[in-house]
Amino acid sequence: MATRTTESFGFDFLSRRIGPIGPRHGRLPQRKGCPFVILERADCIASLWQRRTYDRLKLHLPKQFCQLPRLPFPAHYPKYPTRRQFIEYLESYAKHFDISPRFNQTVQSARYDETCGLWRVSAIAVCGERSHEVEYIGRWLVAASGENAEKVVPDIEGLSDFGGRVTHVCDYKSGHQYAGERVLVVGSGNSGMEVSLDLCHHNAHPSMVVRNSVHVLPREVCGKSTFELAVLLMKWLPLRLVDKIMLLLSWLVLGNIRKYGLRRPSIGPLELKNTNGRTPVLDIGALKKIKAGEINVVPGAKRFLPGRVELVDGRFLEIDSVIFATGYRSNVPSWLQGSDFFSKEGTPKQPFPNSWKGKSGLYAVGFTRRGLAGASFDAACIAKDIGKNGTEPSLNGPRFWERCGPSAQRTIEDDEAILTSGNFGIGWNICFRETLRGPKKVLIIVIIVNSRQGYGASNIITKEVISMRILAFVLPVGALIERKS
Repeated sequence: MATRTTESFGFDFLSRRIGPIGPRHGRLPQRKGCPFVILERADCIASLWQRRTYDRLKLHLPKQFCQLPRLPFPAHYPKYPTRRQFIEYLESYAKHFDISPRFNQTVQSARYDETCGLWRVSAIAVCGERSHEVEYIGRWLVAASGENAEKVVPDIEGLSDFGGRVTHVCDYKSGHQYAGERVLVVGSGNSGMEVSLDLCHHNAHPSMVVRNSVHVLPREVCGKSTFELAVLLMKWLPLRLVDKIMLLLSWLVLGNIRKYGLRRPSIGPLELKNTNGRTPVLDIGALKKIKAGEINVVPGAKRFLPGRVELVDGRFLEIDSVIFATGYRSNVPSWLQGSDFFSKEGTPKQPFPNSWKGKSGLYAVGFTRRGLAGASFDAACIAKDIGKNGTEPSLNGPRFWERCGPSAQRTIEDDEAILTSGNFGIGWNICFRETLRGPKKVLIIVIIVNSRQGYGASNIITKEVISMRILAFVLPVGALIERKS
């Protein structure tokens, strides 16, 4: 029999997250003693890394700049961990700190309810072939889905008539399946460069579209990470001077890249990153292939024709496949309602370092365009702010449910239903009530956790149960109720 379930849960903190920032951010409210829920639309932690990255990917920065709080990378990991190692690290981090996201839950909408002063988040939860609607009600909402939630594919004339294979880099795994093909790679960032290099290693013939100016820096200078060197210099020197030093070192190591079709922007790589969020390319071998003619650099694509592409300079290229390395975008505007904190592009309107806090308990983490370091800054600020303002939980006793109104109930229609109370509100003074309505029974279930303000079991039963003349059960956390029709 088909099942349709609508659930309402009370909590104090909700994080809506895809990717590695979820474990990082979930640990901080946990340390503050705040009940929290992390929603994940995929079925695993760090789905971007597990499902949407290519096999040869490694961290571009040394591991000490990418580790999460309070748990460094294993000592035996290399300086630049592989994709598989980074995934294992994230999974071990979540296990170590007992962070358990709710997987397969896609947020449909989130809005602030002025009447009760709480956030209402509607999600679709999928379990096997069944799905049901879930509503979460809480005091704080953290948008942690980041800048890479949805792939970006440009609308180029004639693409539907091209006839060859067209894919986004998120679906690219290896150049093995492109062996012998002429491949157009659209995009010249770190992904575009690395995919082009991987195609060369598998005997494909890549042409890389470089439409705009781009900074290309060596990943290391004399065995020292370029990023690490820049961080060290910025402790003593102004940013623009550090930029000049980085460009000088780049010229000494890589030479003049302009003659290969790679134009540098007018401002330095660090300043460009801070102002526009554009990350410089850290070269790991692609430039050598460009100099050798194995990667063909071409200007922008004007339109596609069957089996070929017309470039903006009027030339035509015969190609077999197209790979778009054109990045990702935020999806916050598709589900966050009634808030002007985010722009139409899905990023906070306030620039860094003030982009982490909105109004009415709304927060954002992972939108700084500064990678994991920026996410760490956001998460620490949010946890501190919640810890400072959250000493008195708003989900407090029967008053909370009076504020939530009649929609705070759970309806189940099925042959058999099982309800688990879970771990909501451990260490907090929370009264959690659900109403189950079935074809044969109506139950009011009251769960009391660590009550410290006089909401004892007898008070709850007297006020909530006897007055309603309905049988009730007072249960400890973790109790299981099973009802059979």
